[in-house]
Amino acid sequence: MTASGLAAAAPTAVICGIGAHVPDRVVTNRDLVARLDTTDEWIRSRTGIASRHMVPPGTATSDLAVEAGGRALVSAGGPPPDAVVLATTTPDRPCPATAPEVAARIGLGGAAAFDVSAVCSGFLYALAAGSGLIASGTARQVLVIAADAFTTIVDPADRGTAVIFGDGAGAVVLRSGRRDEPGAVGPVVLGSDGRLSGLIEVRAGGSRQRSSGLPAGPGEEYFRMRGRETFRHAVERMSAASREAARAAGWRPADVDRFAAHQANGRILSAVAAELGIPAERALSNIERVGNTGAGSIPLLLAQAAAEGSLAAGHRLLMTAFGGGLAWGAAALVWPDVKAC
Repeated sequence: MTASGLAAAAPTAVICGIGAHVPDRVVTNRDLVARLDTTDEWIRSRTGIASRHMVPPGTATSDLAVEAGGRALVSAGGPPPDAVVLATTTPDRPCPATAPEVAARIGLGGAAAFDVSAVCSGFLYALAAGSGLIASGTARQVLVIAADAFTTIVDPADRGTAVIFGDGAGAVVLRSGRRDEPGAVGPVVLGSDGRLSGLIEVRAGGSRQRSSGLPAGPGEEYFRMRGRETFRHAVERMSAASREAARAAGWRPADVDRFAAHQANGRILSAVAAELGIPAERALSNIERVGNTGAGSIPLLLAQAAAEGSLAAGHRLLMTAFGGGLAWGAAALVWPDVKAC
């Protein structure tokens, strides 16, 4: 068999289920205005956000992941997954990984389970990891979850970040299938630039700060982001990765039926879509209702769009994300006939 024949015969990851979850607690712009030096108009004009969901006291990332993962399993039906991949920047604890506990609570004890840390690009990195497990024959079915309780690491007094982030989770189930099937995960384009790691960071709590022998500085336990520089790199990196993923799928921008970008900021979303020449009506968005949910952003968006009917079977879907690291990615696929849960 030729190399191309072997590639075509190799198992391919196919999306066969999807689910999502957000906490019940809703925090509106009016709630934030009551304690921050800002206005509803400022928040909407700068971010496109009107409300976001926040975990109540005592709720952790694993709780969000269990809900989203369980719903994805209901959506998929079929045999239990062989592996669980969890993308998160807010693990329950620095050690151990959160994925094994999530797997056990969902009823998948004994399955391979591990965390992926790529900040807001985490879902695409986890999707690539899950696809690799299937392509290598290590697993026939993989549960990929992306979950973040981002408000637990955001400084509640920082107007620049407190208005942007919310909490949520999304998940997909991957099964072994064929490359020509709807839902088959096409080449996932990934990239990083660690030279700019300081643009998006939590400075304290890791080995760098702990080994210094010095206590964390004021506010260093919180998430910080240099907004203007981040904006520019986000638009550049997501646009370039999206073009590469579309080319790999054999698509032109005009061929894209639905565009799902990480819901980072309303202005970033508009800028990337415009850069790619994708009409606004084809760009999926839920940022107004949920804000930036970190790694959970894309699968949460896909689940909501599928449930509402704006994402339907047969749509050519282009996804892209950008986050700390710096890390970014993109992927293209034809959306399958799955029922969102």
